Amino acid sequence: MKFTDLGLNESLLKAIQEQGYSIPTPIQQQAIPQIIKGKDVLATAQTGTGKTAGFTLPLLQKLSQTEPKMQKKQIRVLVLTPTRELALQVAQSMQTYGKHMSYRSTVIFGGVGINPQLATIRKGIDIVIATPGRLLDIVSKEGIDFSNLETLILDEADRMLDMGFINDIKKLLHLMPKKKQTLLFSATFSKEIKKLASALLVNPVVIEVARENSATKQVNQVVHYVDKDRKRELLSQLIKTQKWEQVLVFVRTKHGANRLTKQLEEYGGIKAVAIHGNKSQGSRTKALKSFKEKEVQVLVATDIAARGIDIDKLPYVVNYELPNVPEDYVHRIGRTGRAGAEGKAISLVCIDEHPLLFEIEKFMKMKIPKVDIEAFRPDPTIKPEKIQKQRGSKVKSTHKKSKHKKQQSSQTKEQTKKPKNDTIAKAIGSRLQEKLDRLEKKQKSQNKRKK
Repeated sequence: MKFTDLGLNESLLKAIQEQGYSIPTPIQQQAIPQIIKGKDVLATAQTGTGKTAGFTLPLLQKLSQTEPKMQKKQIRVLVLTPTRELALQVAQSMQTYGKHMSYRSTVIFGGVGINPQLATIRKGIDIVIATPGRLLDIVSKEGIDFSNLETLILDEADRMLDMGFINDIKKLLHLMPKKKQTLLFSATFSKEIKKLASALLVNPVVIEVARENSATKQVNQVVHYVDKDRKRELLSQLIKTQKWEQVLVFVRTKHGANRLTKQLEEYGGIKAVAIHGNKSQGSRTKALKSFKEKEVQVLVATDIAARGIDIDKLPYVVNYELPNVPEDYVHRIGRTGRAGAEGKAISLVCIDEHPLLFEIEKFMKMKIPKVDIEAFRPDPTIKPEKIQKQRGSKVKSTHKKSKHKKQQSSQTKEQTKKPKNDTIAKAIGSRLQEKLDRLEKKQKSQNKRKK
């Protein structure tokens, strides 16, 4: 089956051809005809399957087939997404495939000024792509007319539920007409998703693209064993000697992302930029744009920040540090090898990460090929250290801290009477004593006033 068999107009087919595509992915083959027919759809599909184009193409087709009910443009299509990055990805897809068509669209999310977004909606709009929270803010400020809404799309609905958006979604639903087409896309068919689908969808067409525990076959995976303190040097050498022009590098922490970016530029002379949760929306958007346009070679990202990032034909993904959760490895390398294109995923693994690699291979039911680089062979005398887990560690660390505080409070009482020789203990004790002296003076002063 080809795109020409799916009932798309010439403008859309021209845009698809300009992107170098001719054969739709399985999710596109199944979803596009049903959405054009006006059917409600419940679909499960993973990232990298062509899911976004699977609904943007038929929505644009439907807009071209019918005229708006009102002379002034009112919202005909609403796409709700859990994150800003995903909203921008959907908006980019609309722009890419609808560039030869006449319509107005806008993307709405938090972290930026609300007034320009309000002004755009006032002018009249066909398509709104939004995060639920910011859209509710606009509704409460100004009110939005959804009376002519034709299609509602919930993209990555499972993540919206996980992030607690269900109440926001319910509030928005009350503002919409009951008679409309609803499309629900999710990575899983969980009980919560089935419950939501039964409440929203009418006789839906169910589309399920089989989930793979292993990574896509289009991704060539490889592991290089290397000492932790030589990873940056090896990464720089690989980028330079193999002439990698565009590389997405994953690290575990925000601090690690900033540090690696700085090191690549200072010591390797490689243009790099970091993206993580502490960056403002403006800087994240700017970083992603410069990477997509190949103004910088390397984008260093944390797992959370990378969600929703979609880069066509990204050739290389590097696991500078392995994730603690095997599923995250699959999501990481799924950024390359998309929509039929080939990609390569390289993991730089130190001795501390051998248990993580074992769990990843066990989850994927395969052995990842190991390639030895002679100049970077690990030092056999180095012993492994335990890696602090990022996920699920908050409860444990809080418990330890609270226990430590109890011990510290009992110790400080003794320190006020008999300070220990330890410098830190002395400092804590003296500061505490000063506070007690001030309180005592204050109390005496108050007692005198009472008399």
